[in-house]
Amino acid sequence: MQSPAREIADGPIREIMTLLSGIISDEGSLRAVLPTRLLPVALGSFLLLGQVAGIFLPPCPGLAEETVPDPSSLQGPPSPHEPLPFDTSNGKRSNSSVVDRLVQDRKNGVHSWETGAGRSYWIPAAEIVAYEFFLNLFNRTFVEPTADYQTNGSTIWKHFTDPKWVIDDDQFKVNQFLHPYGGSIYYGIARSTGLSFWESFLYSTAGSYLWEIAGETTDPSINDMIATPIGGAFLGEPFFRMANLLLEDAEGKPGFWRELGAAVISPPTGFNRLVFGDRFDPIFPSHKPATFMRLQAGGTISSSSRNVSADVEEGGAVADFTFSYGLPGKPGYSYTRPFDYFDFQVRAVTANLLESVNSRGLLIGTTYASGESTRGIWGLYGSYDYISPQVFRVSSPALSLGTTWQTWLSQAVALQGTALGGVGYAAAGNTDQARTRDYHYGLTPQGLLALRFIFSDTVMLDFTGREYYVTNTLSSEQGRENILRGDSSLTLRVYERHGVAVRYSHSYRNASYPGVEYRDQTVGTLSLMYVFLGESGFGAVEWR
Repeated sequence: MQSPAREIADGPIREIMTLLSGIISDEGSLRAVLPTRLLPVALGSFLLLGQVAGIFLPPCPGLAEETVPDPSSLQGPPSPHEPLPFDTSNGKRSNSSVVDRLVQDRKNGVHSWETGAGRSYWIPAAEIVAYEFFLNLFNRTFVEPTADYQTNGSTIWKHFTDPKWVIDDDQFKVNQFLHPYGGSIYYGIARSTGLSFWESFLYSTAGSYLWEIAGETTDPSINDMIATPIGGAFLGEPFFRMANLLLEDAEGKPGFWRELGAAVISPPTGFNRLVFGDRFDPIFPSHKPATFMRLQAGGTISSSSRNVSADVEEGGAVADFTFSYGLPGKPGYSYTRPFDYFDFQVRAVTANLLESVNSRGLLIGTTYASGESTRGIWGLYGSYDYISPQVFRVSSPALSLGTTWQTWLSQAVALQGTALGGVGYAAAGNTDQARTRDYHYGLTPQGLLALRFIFSDTVMLDFTGREYYVTNTLSSEQGRENILRGDSSLTLRVYERHGVAVRYSHSYRNASYPGVEYRDQTVGTLSLMYVFLGESGFGAVEWR
């Protein structure tokens, strides 16, 4: 008899292999859904998904979507796909109630996050293939060079049987933002049809592989197969969680504006809720996390710079959105699912529109406490960073070890912080290099330290530092880059949820390439902004 831990870990693998068996035995049905010219590649991609499952989902409890926590420690409904609570009257599972719930869920045809009934493996597979089919049709007509998208049976078969994997020369924003965002669409399609984090990651991987083989005539790209599924999962899960939290916070059935907002945040979630009616209407249970939300808008001006281009804009407007989910310290909240804690931030400026997107979340970890003043979590984090402050750029999906915590320094003063150290595969460079690709890929050790001092509900001080060392390991060229990015801000609450903030950002780049002039660049910006806070104010968690 298998142990409970082994059963939990084997569950996703068993479900995926059941799906693959259905695909192989019901190919005729698949032909009715998928374009005929993509069928062999679609089958190959989702067979590859099963192989990847054996690598990323070994039989150990650490990588399972859910562990089985003490039911008394949870708030809200049970976690997705976890066993239903124990019958406390006799210390055993109420098997009849479990069976009754499963039968009722399947009879209704509605997905249940509690039992897993109603989730689908077919729908996301068909949606991903259809999405890529229509994306290819659009690109071959409207996106230059259109020849890159004129795929046919011959190009698909060549890529499938004799691929020449390369590091491609697409634009930085295409490779490092649009591809990860596309990966978040693949991921969100699977997640919004009831699949787990890890299952959805595998669908994102298969979708990326399918596009590399059948979506373009150019050689398949190694860097795209890293950035798209990994960056897509680390972006897609926060999008999915924020969309569902918006729906969950409604009193009763979500209204039009909440549904629209959720669809803007996570388009696949909105699409599947609309198209499939009641089946995917059940809202993902958040377990009521402690959150922090901040929206800022104002003006920015360059305060200092060195070795930068003369055409760099020195002023403009800036907007910033920050959302933290699952802050440590809330009594009863547990971290049994990937991204039960995450931090997401996006910043836009008039100079180059999207200046930064940063997402990090706890993949596997646990809680800790130190006395009565400190609560925290530690473990393995996944992160995605895209930073482009006009002068140079850096972007990386990464895995890191680290911790997030809160300490009460006094009755009214709290310190929140995150410290991470890990490695990723990054792209970095400046905007005026005279090369086909104006950025450099390489294995990248990196670190992050974020500190927030909260003084009651009046003042907040933020300090965040990031460093990336982009090596020439796993790179197509020689060279290296060392990039540091620092942000500090002072926020003053003026009235209720409204305030003002002043922020200083400093970026430093030290790079060296054979045959290219040594570059030592810095740029600093000063911003004055209006601040709108969420319901939790500055976000200090109270457990005392």
